[in-house]
This record gives sequence, structure tokens and C-alpha cells, in this order.
Amino acid sequence: MQFFSKTFGFMRGNVLVLSISGALGMFCRGMAFPYTPLFILSLGGAPAEIGLIYALGPLGGLIIFPIAGYLADHTSRARLIAFTGYLSSAFIMLIVFAPSWHWVALARLLQGFAVLQFPASSAIIADSLPPENRGRGIATMTTVSGAFAISAPFAAGVLLDAYGIDTGVRILYAIMAVAYATGATINLLFIKETERPEVEKVEVSRLPVIFKDAYTGIPALLGRFPRALKGLAVIVIIGFMSNAVAGPFWVVYAKDQIGLSAAQWGFVLLIESALGNLVRIPAGFLSDRFGRTRFIFVALLVSGSCIPLFVFASTLGQVMAIRCVVAVTMAFFGPSCGALLADTVPRDIRGRAMAAIGRGSVMIGAASGGTGGPGVGFLTIIPLALASLAGGLLYEWNSASPWAFVLAVAVIALVLTALFVRDPKKAEV
Repeated sequence: MQFFSKTFGFMRGNVLVLSISGALGMFCRGMAFPYTPLFILSLGGAPAEIGLIYALGPLGGLIIFPIAGYLADHTSRARLIAFTGYLSSAFIMLIVFAPSWHWVALARLLQGFAVLQFPASSAIIADSLPPENRGRGIATMTTVSGAFAISAPFAAGVLLDAYGIDTGVRILYAIMAVAYATGATINLLFIKETERPEVEKVEVSRLPVIFKDAYTGIPALLGRFPRALKGLAVIVIIGFMSNAVAGPFWVVYAKDQIGLSAAQWGFVLLIESALGNLVRIPAGFLSDRFGRTRFIFVALLVSGSCIPLFVFASTLGQVMAIRCVVAVTMAFFGPSCGALLADTVPRDIRGRAMAAIGRGSVMIGAASGGTGGPGVGFLTIIPLALASLAGGLLYEWNSASPWAFVLAVAVIALVLTALFVRDPKKAEV
């Protein structure tokens, strides 16, 4: 008992609350997101429309992210997080009743404005975890949230095989809307504010001034980024670009080219999720003990070599093997990136910095069908949108080309890691 208290003592307060509310959201996203591309196709869309819809998702962040970062450093983070949870729940209902793929596109566009919460939640997590526990802390939070979602893709796949893509996906998004509203209520009631250098009342009439200050302050903000953080930021951005190109089409390729059913694809994601959760906490401990950079490099090397093999897979077992390699490597990569980012961002600009570059929690080779979340910052949005558009066009041109793009990104990220990314001598608290 003393061992667990000492080792996992950080799993309390804000960290525990965000883990619980995050588990609700992750479970529902794990059910709905992997099959959203198939839903778009069922509504009359084509691969190009899938790319367009995924490109619309991040655009709201161009307006909201800089303001969100400013607000995260100047007002109640708990209220920001709760408000956007309720907002997201309302937008999701548009998908539940969508008569065509155009309504899914509208919902994705509006959902982009819900990024208001991400800098606030990222800053609270970073403030609530001491530097020596950040690797295991981020890994444990992800594992706790992900543990509830292990069976989500498989359960959703079985449901879709029974009810069909159209009806089944609508049911999944209805469940997600309820879960988001519940999670928002939990966050509103139980998140405690962390200490910040400045706190002021922010009124609606001051939003134009806040918007101007946020954007005019970007050059100075980036100027305070150390060399390693700049390199890591580029890796995160191109990592999300690779997911935008290939992510929505894993399930489409698996169904159309390999011949897997929805339940079989869900079973693959179930095993991947279980394996990732099994490895993630030990990976976080190793990251805290031996440093972040070496694990980032090795994870990029192994995953970048394995992911392109997906286009040569022809059986369920081969697909399973590839996704298991991705699960293990990303169990190291994600916590290491997130912890290194928290280690290098100065505490007094943490909210604004994480609005710019996200939480660092990108997953190379993500197959969930979703691109975004707290890992995304406003510097990522335009590249992400362009990559999403390109992904649909690339898939229509050659169904294997998105995975060639992932390979190119992995090579670039490896070079950047070797040249620029280093653990700081003293981590930010």
C-alpha cells in the first residue's frame, strides 16, 4: 500500500478528476471515431469528402486557440473546461440527426470551436504534476482513461454489424453527447484552480482586446521557446499532419482492400488498446528514469519502419501485428513527448504555449479516425487542414499513398530528434 501511495500519489485532485472525465470521453470516441469515415461514405460522401470533413474540424481553432491560451492564463480554467464540454455535447447532436454528409461537415466545423478547453486542461495537468512524475503521470492518466475504452471499438463494431453503419453510428454519437455533458458536469464540480502568476476578470466586451493581445504576443511567445521545444513542436505538427493524411483511411482500407468487417477492425483496435495500456505506465516510469529523448527517437524509428507495411497486409493477423507494434511504440512516444513539453515550457506562459503547440500527445499512426484533441495547438491547424484535404485526394489517386506520407514524416521527425531535441538540464515545475 505504501508503495502504491508513493508511486501513484499524484493520482488525486485535478489529475484524478480529469482522468475520470477523460475516460468517459475516450470510451465514446473509441466507439464512434474509428467508424466515422464509413458513416460519411454511407451518407453519399467519397474519400475526397472525408478529407474535406476532417479538414474543417481544426479551423475553429484558428480563432479560438490563441484566445483560449490567453484565457487559460487569466481566468477560471475549470469553467472553461466545463463550458466547452457542454458545447461539444450540443454540436455532436447534429451528427446524430444528420440527413447528409454536409451536416457531418457542419458539426465538425463547429466542434473545432470546442478547443477552448485544451490549453486550460493542459496547463492544469502540467501544474498538478511535479517534474519527476510527469512521464509516469501522463502515462497513468492516459492508461486510466484508456482502460475504460479498451473494448469500445470492438463493441461498436459488433453493434454496427447488427444495426448497419448508418443507424449504428448515430447511436454511438448519441451516447457520446450524453457522456460529454456528464464529463463537463464532473469537471465543473470537482476541478480546483492551480496557482497562476496573473488572474483577472475577463468580460465579453474585452474579447477583441484579448484576441489582439493574444495574436500580437505570438512572436514574443515563440521567442521564449528553447531550441529543444522548437524542434519538438515541429515533430508534433508533422506528426498530426501524417495522422490527418492517413488516419481516416485505416478503416476504409481495411474494409475495402483487405476485407475486414467492422467487428474484425474493432477487435484489432481492442487488442491494440489493451496492449498500449499494458505498456504505457512502465513506459512512463522508464521515461522519468532514463530521459525522454531516447524513447522518442526509438519509437519513431520502429513505428516509421512498421506502419507502411500495412499496405502489404492481406490477413487479420498481419494487420493485428502491425497495430500491436504501433501500440507499443506509441506507449513510449506519447508520454515522453508530453512530459518533455511540460519540462521545457516556462510555467508563466504554459497556457499560451500549449495553445500554440498543444499538449505534445501526438500518436504517429493513429487509426481512430479522429484528428485533434488536446495535442493540437493553433500552429498545427493550417498544416492539419491542408493535410486532411490532401489525404482524401491522395487516397482517391492511390489507396496506398497515405502510408507513404507517414513514412516520409517519420524520417523527417527522426532527423529533427537527432539534431534538436534534448532533455533539459532542469525541468520547469
